[in-house]
Amino acid sequence: MTTARAQTAAPLIDIDGVLARMRALAAALPPGDGVGVFNGVYLAVTEEVGRRVSTGGFHDRAATARLDVLFAGRYLRAVDEAEAGRRPPACWRPLFQLRGHPAVRPVQFALAGINAHIGHDLPLALADTCLDLGAEPRDLEGDFHRIGELLVSVEERIRETLMPGPDLLDVADPLTHLLGSWTLEAARGAAWAAFRTLWALRDRPALTTEFAERVDASVGLVGRCLLTPLG
Repeated sequence: MTTARAQTAAPLIDIDGVLARMRALAAALPPGDGVGVFNGVYLAVTEEVGRRVSTGGFHDRAATARLDVLFAGRYLRAVDEAEAGRRPPACWRPLFQLRGHPAVRPVQFALAGINAHIGHDLPLALADTCLDLGAEPRDLEGDFHRIGELLVSVEERIRETLMPGPDLLDVADPLTHLLGSWTLEAARGAAWAAFRTLWALRDRPALTTEFAERVDASVGLVGRCLLTPLG
């Protein structure tokens, strides 16, 4: 399998290392920055995953911790590439390009980041985890769904805290329409299916690369739609 492993400015060893990188980003990014909005959400999720790993909230602590590190590494690599003036994966480009747009709402930044990370990075990180640990998809499935339950609760909080109040929105509002077209549950289902496909193609590197590139492009298209400036 030829998918590139995520590399960051400093090698990520464990969840504490991931948290340190995210906290450093949070301190460095200016208020209102779109990447900063997503980083804040992801930091909260990673802190909760770390707590649950340490308290036995997952069936396989080691596999979940390894997945968390590989998964976060792909986001942090995209940050590093953008800061260095290189092109991050297509799924991340809309967020980096529009991170300071005054007509894009914070909730759009948050969900566009989640879309990129779940839709593209997660299936690749799942495949990398299986390769690292000599595991099969079925070995990760239970804890994948446990993490999913956490993410669903986070999505609900995002919509509650970053959306304008109900007195400012109705079903005809463009933001209501736009955000109602994307759900985390659908994105997670697509990510698991993409992972299973990547795993089935792991001994056919050309097809693996082509499939991963197409997933990247399609997730990027969804992200660009989520970041439509609304004034």
